[in-house]
Amino acid sequence: MNNEIFAIGDIHGQLGFLEQALEFIAQDACAGAPIVFLGDYVDRGPDSRGVIDLLLQGQAEGRNWHFLLGNHEDFFLRFLRAPSEINPHTRHKITWLADAAGGRATLASYGVDVDPRRSHEDICADAHEAVPQAHLEFLRGLPRRYQTRDHLFVHAGIRPGIALEDQNPEDLIWIRQEFLQDRRDHGPLVVHGHTPVDLPEHHGNRVNCDGGAGFGRPIHPVLLLGRDAFLLGRFGRSRLQPLPGVVL
Repeated sequence: MNNEIFAIGDIHGQLGFLEQALEFIAQDACAGAPIVFLGDYVDRGPDSRGVIDLLLQGQAEGRNWHFLLGNHEDFFLRFLRAPSEINPHTRHKITWLADAAGGRATLASYGVDVDPRRSHEDICADAHEAVPQAHLEFLRGLPRRYQTRDHLFVHAGIRPGIALEDQNPEDLIWIRQEFLQDRRDHGPLVVHGHTPVDLPEHHGNRVNCDGGAGFGRPIHPVLLLGRDAFLLGRFGRSRLQPLPGVVL
């Protein structure tokens, strides 16, 4: 038994790419195995609303799908609570409506007027009217991790050397370099997104599934068979070879 499971990295409002990724999975011999969505369903791309509608539809149909919280969902929810808040986790200390965050694209997909001349508070008030309650309940209920025998799924990563039960919940959706630069074996294979690369990568102790959909690149799902990883695409599977110089 290889503990077969699929992972889909950051989607960022790219509904067409998500539909294509799900088709790649449907064509694979392991179709029907669980799928873990690693967060960042919203922001930057054109149809965040459509992405969440599709995820909710799959959930309602009883598909074996598991959803994690990403930092962009967290950013969205923070905006709805405090629209002018500067997020302390962002490198340039920005609000969710800043171009780099992509929140305006999300709200536009719900029909909200996001004209930069409008105040954050006015835009937020319209957002509370426009975003369906089912979407808000979905976002608010997202967990920060999912674990199998061989894998730990999180959005961003973990703080190395800290037991899972002692991890800071914020690290699971925001951490970068302290995790990315650590080559130690973490026990389970950590499967994450958050840091965009050209295509998903296997680093021996972790697999990065964020192929850059937030910057217009297609979504390539990853099939995990134990600690082996395979990239799915138009022509089937290709093995993700662990990059050199990593601890296996």
